[in-house]
Amino acid sequence: MSLSELIAGVESHEQTLTVYNAGEDVGDELRAQFADRNIRVETERTESGRPGEFVTLSDDGEVVTATSLAAFRDELGTESAARAVGDSPYRPILDHLDETMFTSWSIDRLVAASREIEDRAWRVGSGALHAGFQTTSTLEGELDLYERLGETDVDVHAYAYPDTDPPAHEGFTLHLERASEIEDSWFVVFDGGGDDEQKSALLAEEREPRAFYGFWTYDPSTVDYILTHLESTYGFVEQ
Repeated sequence: MSLSELIAGVESHEQTLTVYNAGEDVGDELRAQFADRNIRVETERTESGRPGEFVTLSDDGEVVTATSLAAFRDELGTESAARAVGDSPYRPILDHLDETMFTSWSIDRLVAASREIEDRAWRVGSGALHAGFQTTSTLEGELDLYERLGETDVDVHAYAYPDTDPPAHEGFTLHLERASEIEDSWFVVFDGGGDDEQKSALLAEEREPRAFYGFWTYDPSTVDYILTHLESTYGFVEQ
């Protein structure tokens, strides 16, 4: 399965967020908040109006988790493009939204998500970080950061389509690949440095000029799949 096929699999899987016993304005607010995510938002009322305002998340018609509306809003208040593990004590909904598709993200949002994963690798200080820059010309702007990461005990790998001469670099392994999925994909994947709770990945593809579609994940098995695909497909490297 290619990176694009993995994204398509996430895209075809829609979840439903149902808000109970709250006004339609709350539903409209959440629809706007999740407008760039593959989530359907519905509003319902229980017959008795109890147990107050709450939210459920359903997957294939089955409720997978629930929380109070107030706690869910606390969750949203701590969410970033890619949140750090342990940031919020109220995470029953967001824990299940990691692999939800985002649509038409801007460069700024992707950079913010990438920085969180890079920072996580920096803080752990071991393991392996794999990052796809699309092209060597894009990589040139990130050389300082990735050379500094390479000075740690993190095994750093960069992937790029050679649209320019490869930049001089040190401290990380450069994979020069004339593959369409490398040219079209933006990814940052951290193997957790031996800790499954630290595994994280961002994976997106450029379907329109500078508009990216993809997902982020903290699921160890998905992170492992992406790493296995990269390592098995792009084993030849230029040091």
